[in-house]
Amino acid sequence: MAELIDGKQLAKTINARTQQAVTQLKAQGISPKLIVIIVGDDQASQIYVRNKHRKAKQLGIISETRQLPEETSQAELLEIIDQYNHDDTVHGLMVQSPLPPQIDEDAITRAISPAKDADGFNPVNVGNLYSNSPLNFPVSCTPKGIMTMLAAYQVKLAGANAVIVGRSNIVGRPMAALLLNASATVTVVHSHTKNMQAYTREADILIVATGIAHLIKGEDIKPGATVIDVGMNRDEDGKLTGDVDFDSAESVAGKITPVPGGVGPMTIATLLQQTVELAKWSE
Repeated sequence: MAELIDGKQLAKTINARTQQAVTQLKAQGISPKLIVIIVGDDQASQIYVRNKHRKAKQLGIISETRQLPEETSQAELLEIIDQYNHDDTVHGLMVQSPLPPQIDEDAITRAISPAKDADGFNPVNVGNLYSNSPLNFPVSCTPKGIMTMLAAYQVKLAGANAVIVGRSNIVGRPMAALLLNASATVTVVHSHTKNMQAYTREADILIVATGIAHLIKGEDIKPGATVIDVGMNRDEDGKLTGDVDFDSAESVAGKITPVPGGVGPMTIATLLQQTVELAKWSE
């Protein structure tokens, strides 16, 4: 049976450190502040933003949610972002996806100041990540949280064969860069990859982020591999389930994340950790 990677417990540890860092910054006269802009009434976004807001307040971070109507124009949103970019009291800024069709998400991502980019999506920060820059810069929160998990569970990265299933800008691509920077040998497979299982079965570290429930089965996993399931899907009973078929994978893998309670809590913990880092770097 695989060792469970407990994201919920690890997130508590990260949050405790973040709270400590907030106290230290406040003693220096810096109060970390996060602004989340949400456009429209997407229910999943509302729940996610509420969770972030509640947790941020618990940790002593000033958290404000700016709710904008569905019909907000791109020009109006860009103007609001510009105001926050020039507000020295704001350290972290993010615009919640999805956005209404009249707004170009790429334009919004580029508009957020790289120094306040809580999500780590701005092309300047992505460039810093891919060039393995020695500078301080934010990184996409889910991959950054996964790196924290791998370190906490002492998963050896240098020389490891890492396979990522999925190539999104939010998880797959930044995850590949982080693992490369840690000296892993990285392969990214996706919907156009022929015989994907030939790659997944060779992975010492397998990270799955596709949004397809139970895509990866136990037979697709190398015995003893570390399996990180980023998927968050609802089954026919409305129950949360991952991109990995946990029941068949657990008997093969060496270490595995559950869904829920694995990667999810680490994403929010990492966002708040990164907001505090942005405040520290702004000194």
